[in-house]
Amino acid sequence: MPVKLENVVPFGRTLEEYRRMLSLPEDLSGLRILGCGDGPASFNAEASRCGAEVISIDPLYQFSGEQILERFEASVPLVMDQVRASVERWNWSFHGGPDGLLRQRRKAIEGFLADYAQGKQEGRYLEASLPALDFEDGSFDLCLCSHFLFLYTEAFDEVFHLASLLEMLRLSSEVRVFPLLDLQHQRSRHLEPVIEALREAGYECAVEEVDYELQIGGNEMLRIWQATR
Repeated sequence: MPVKLENVVPFGRTLEEYRRMLSLPEDLSGLRILGCGDGPASFNAEASRCGAEVISIDPLYQFSGEQILERFEASVPLVMDQVRASVERWNWSFHGGPDGLLRQRRKAIEGFLADYAQGKQEGRYLEASLPALDFEDGSFDLCLCSHFLFLYTEAFDEVFHLASLLEMLRLSSEVRVFPLLDLQHQRSRHLEPVIEALREAGYECAVEEVDYELQIGGNEMLRIWQATR
């Protein structure tokens, strides 16, 4: 199933959010990280400055920075109207409220755009889509997926989710995914069958609490790693 860009909101997150959402270590130096579906996040720019070797993949990177900003701005009114109409469904401990959330999203895309042209030249932003990626086995220490898998449960089926995670596991010894709730703030119906299939394939899986919650109840990530054989 191809990724349809109109299905996915082009919002990105900062390094601080990635650290909290995915329980990343303070010291990222030397880590080879693949970010899947990073979109206009400042994570790559910030983590690269911290000494990590980061590659972000997203079909969004077919566009110029100006075009990505246009897509972002076009999404803001609809998304923020929905958020403001349902403020009781969100945990505002990190963002402080809808205005703070939007400031964080603007901070992320500003950091992304400042780095995007150079990052593309350096091969840090690649136009590519799960579940088939053109990297050699074991190219990374860690594969991350923020706000794509499980969140878009209605747009992408269980087969797509499993194939994507197996591809990420081909490329690294550990995968982390956040959040595990879908757009309706319910745990994704794909989660349990995907975990079962991964365990049957010989992988270890754990749902772990993290220090970040925006969707109420959405403070968990899925961590998957290769079992010792």
